[in-house]
Parts: sequence; structure tokens; C-alpha cells
Amino acid sequence: MNRFQGRVAIITGGASGIGLATSRRFLEEGARLAIWDINKEKGESVAAAFRAEGYDVTFFLVNTADLAATEAAAKAVFDQYGQIDILINNAGVTRDATLKKMTVEQWDLVISVNLTGVFYCTKAVYPYMAEKNYGRIITASSIVGLHGNFGQTNYAATKAGVIGMTKVWAREFGRKGITANAVAPGFVATDMMGVIPENVLHGLLEKTPVGRLGTPEEIAAAYAYLASEEAGFINGTVLSIDGGLSL
Repeated sequence: MNRFQGRVAIITGGASGIGLATSRRFLEEGARLAIWDINKEKGESVAAAFRAEGYDVTFFLVNTADLAATEAAAKAVFDQYGQIDILINNAGVTRDATLKKMTVEQWDLVISVNLTGVFYCTKAVYPYMAEKNYGRIITASSIVGLHGNFGQTNYAATKAGVIGMTKVWAREFGRKGITANAVAPGFVATDMMGVIPENVLHGLLEKTPVGRLGTPEEIAAAYAYLASEEAGFINGTVLSIDGGLSL
């Protein structure tokens, strides 16, 4: 399937975890790809491996919490490809602690990357989409943004916040041919899950109707659908991908 033939996509945090699976999915479906990531060594390695497979992909070292960096990277992508059609706001971090123990530094870091960074990336890319009267903006929220989670005041705030921004952008951008949607994954088998104690993980699996963690590829598939032509009338929605955990 070549759903993204002729399209140019940016994936933030595209060098690892869900972002890496999404990068592969979009390339396999014909996209020309810009990977934005803060890990230079990993990003360059991933991009080189994809190019060795014959894909058109470029790595950009980008701190999404830096507006100037996102604006410069967006211009570089446009200068290289002549268009920007898809933005996947996937980059994110966690710094978990109860409110009592959470430091201001932990709060600020998560807010800057997960919330402000999404604002910066979208602000940087929007003009190029508006110029072409076409765009797909998909942002990673979380089940935590919908229902909260113990010890994640900062993370939950950001993931609820991006839902609010998504709904505003859906209203603001729709007449420009640009849709804005979010995905809300449950617990997915990535490196982030490695910090969860085994007994807690077992409890999560027991509460999940499908009885397992999600895979990065399943989240990538949702990103791909929402970025496709088939999803052109989906705007301002939040797609839960959690195996039924939120029921």
C-alpha cells in the first residue's frame, strides 16, 4: 500500500520506540520522511539504516522544546522537499513522582517537551501546510491524559493539554484543509515500560480486556490511518488505543 506516495511527513521522536515504528510504517507506505529527534547518534543511525533500504529519509537534530530549532528544522524540511504534509507530534518524556515529591525541574521538563514542544512544532509547520491548503497533524496523548494516573501529575497535565490544543486546532485549521487529531495509547511495550515494577505491570494486564500490552506497530497503524486520505473527515477526535483498559 502506498497511501503516502508524494507526501512528506515529519515524525518527532522518530528514532526510537513508537516513533521508530511509525517512521518505518510511513516509509513503507511511500512517504518521504524527516525524523526529528534529540538523540543525534540514534537518529543518524536509524536514518542511515532506512536509506540503505532505499527509503528517502533525513534526520534533523531537533529539541522540540526550542521554538527557534523547530522553525529552522521546518524551513529545512520545506527547502529540501518543497512541502510538508504530515506532522506526527510523537516526542515525549516522563519524570514521574507523587505531587509531594515532584520537583519543579521535573514539572518544567515534562511540560516543556510534551506540551510546549507540541505547540512549537505545530506552530513551526502550520504555515507550510496552510500554503498548500493540506495537512494532517496527529499528536500523542495518552490514557493518562483522559483518566489520570498515580504519580504522573506533570505527564497527565501535558497529555490532557494536547487534547485541548488538538480540538482548538481542528476548529482553526479545518477550512485550510488541515485536520488535527490525537491518539491516546494505553500501556505499550516500549523501553518506558521497563521502569514499571512487575507486580504493577501484572495488575495492568489483568485490568486490560485483551490481556496484553499494545505494540508500537499498533500505535503506528493508528497514526498512519489518521494521516491518510481515508481519514479526511476525521477532525478533532481522540482515538483511544488501549485494549479496552479505559472501559
